[in-house]
Amino acid sequence: MRVAPKRGARSPDELLALCADAAGAIVSTDPFTAAVLRDSPGLQVIARVGVGVDSIDMNAATELGVAIATTPGANEATVADHAVALMLALLRRIPANDAEVRRGEWNRTGVYTPTLLTGTTVGLVGYGNIGRRVAQRLAGFDVELLVADPAMAGSEAPRAVELAELLSRADIVSLHCPLIPATRHLIDEEALRRMQPHALLVNTSRGEVVDEGALFRALRDGVIAGAALDVFEIEPPNDSPIMDLPNVVVSPHVGGISTTSLAEMTRRATESVLDVLAGRVPQGLANPWGDDA
Repeated sequence: MRVAPKRGARSPDELLALCADAAGAIVSTDPFTAAVLRDSPGLQVIARVGVGVDSIDMNAATELGVAIATTPGANEATVADHAVALMLALLRRIPANDAEVRRGEWNRTGVYTPTLLTGTTVGLVGYGNIGRRVAQRLAGFDVELLVADPAMAGSEAPRAVELAELLSRADIVSLHCPLIPATRHLIDEEALRRMQPHALLVNTSRGEVVDEGALFRALRDGVIAGAALDVFEIEPPNDSPIMDLPNVVVSPHVGGISTTSLAEMTRRATESVLDVLAGRVPQGLANPWGDDA
């Protein structure tokens, strides 16, 4: 067994050095390219701790007979909690106030005055299981909720609007969509300019859903008031100019991580590896495999 926690960006070559002779892999957002998969001939299963598979070449995995398993539902509550926590951190200026008090300052009014979540308009971009859990949590804050999700039937959410309307009306825009070709840079310069100058952007989905360069300019120039980011286009975002902006709250892609969710995701991922190696179809199978291939 080889243990190598992902603590930063990992190249395909680094990943290949870890899994070239492996039969199964329990992974995070590691870059399983077609080349990595081809050069790992013994690999039978990749068990993703989480649900995103955008870092895996799914077509190549299926062609090579590698099962891809995820852990749906194991961290939905954790992500929803984190999204609301980031909203409150921005509105209540918690990181800034913490830093100021530690410096011996005591700023309570003026530009340091926190604002309310209660009574705001919150737009959820994506209304899958996580988006719905966020909506449940926001119900206690008496917000006006808007939802934009092209995959959702109108009867499922009477608050459904087009994305352009959501961006123009929401005080807070929270992203809960998967990373697919249609959502890459969904929030670009044009989308940001549709938002109100006092609006806030929260991203706990995938970094590439947002054009980070456009977001930096929007935050720097006052196009929007602030952002809370758990995910980035390049992780960790050490060289991103966004890190130097005072109107940004950041966390290290921990939205789906808690003591509870981590234990459950690890348990499920381990079971998936054992199932595949024993010839059984794993729970959370994300690609055609076995008799279904």
